[in-house]
Amino acid sequence: MQKMARFHTLEVADVKRETEDAISIGLQIPQDLREDFRFIHGQYLTLKLEVDGEELRRSYSICSSPFEEGRLRIAVKRVHGGRASSKLVEQLKAGDTLEVMTPMGNFYTLCDAAHEKHYVAFAAGSGITPILSILMTTLRSEPKSRFTLFYGNTDQDRIIFRQKLEELKAQHGDRLQVHHILSQGSDEDMLFNGRITTDKAVQLMKRFLTDDLHKEYFICGPEQMMVNVSEALEKLGVEKKRIHVELFTSPVTEAAKKPPVPVGEGAFTGTADVTVIIDGREHAIQVSAEGDAVLDVALDAGLDVPFACKGAVCCTCKARIVEGQVEMAMNYALTDDEVEDGYVLTCQTHPRSAKVVVDYDQH
Repeated sequence: MQKMARFHTLEVADVKRETEDAISIGLQIPQDLREDFRFIHGQYLTLKLEVDGEELRRSYSICSSPFEEGRLRIAVKRVHGGRASSKLVEQLKAGDTLEVMTPMGNFYTLCDAAHEKHYVAFAAGSGITPILSILMTTLRSEPKSRFTLFYGNTDQDRIIFRQKLEELKAQHGDRLQVHHILSQGSDEDMLFNGRITTDKAVQLMKRFLTDDLHKEYFICGPEQMMVNVSEALEKLGVEKKRIHVELFTSPVTEAAKKPPVPVGEGAFTGTADVTVIIDGREHAIQVSAEGDAVLDVALDAGLDVPFACKGAVCCTCKARIVEGQVEMAMNYALTDDEVEDGYVLTCQTHPRSAKVVVDYDQH
């Protein structure tokens, strides 16, 4: 069981310009917070920023490896119209401080030195960020495993971590293969030009994944690319349990992020007595079956419950239902096993019984 996520003030050790519109941020971790910020490759950090007097929370993947003691790196790419990313990319400098939540996320498989696997990743744009952490950690932890990366970008100048990837290729030899696919490319082989479509993903895998090693697949980037690659893997008959996907945004429109949750016939429709457990303390709130989600009601009541996206994408607001019945409107972050064990995304959770107990300490 993990401790509930908390924000801490961290100093920015350095800011490195990776491309014209992307930076990586080194965060100094004090000795007394080393355990709190211990992370697994592929996880992310949530930042709390104030922009024009408004509090914004944004999650950014860790691009460093757990082997790098005392310092964490995240990458931020400026999003068109993005207030948080624009402020970070344009203004952040070494010596500044940031409010940072402890690491979270499930986009990984655990490493084992005895493994002899072939890891395959499809990334596009800033989707490389968690993939880089996974790649570096896996190659160091599993000397018999290998890694193939298919990385999509607009052009050479937009390739985030291009130099780092070249260094890793030189370091690991034929254990690491990196294939760049550029939408504005001019390679003689058309397979490396244009966007990563379903057909292109199938062709790439058929050409470059010819060994018999057990394979694990990781996909991160824009939604359409992830859909295309997922369809390609389905066509190739890959088991779903070997496919790991990291969403950056909810695959719904902003207006549809919180759809009303219809209450089934005969189900509970009243106002539930909900007990929220945080740091061992119990708090009582009233939550309507047909009203706001548990997280929103808890926040309105002044409770310091963790959250980030509120769109069912991250698992920052994850908690366990230890009593009562609930229903989630959407879920893009929890695994089937976690749901089976009673875990929910509280930003999407609505009561379906008169009494519910939500335990944030069982994260």
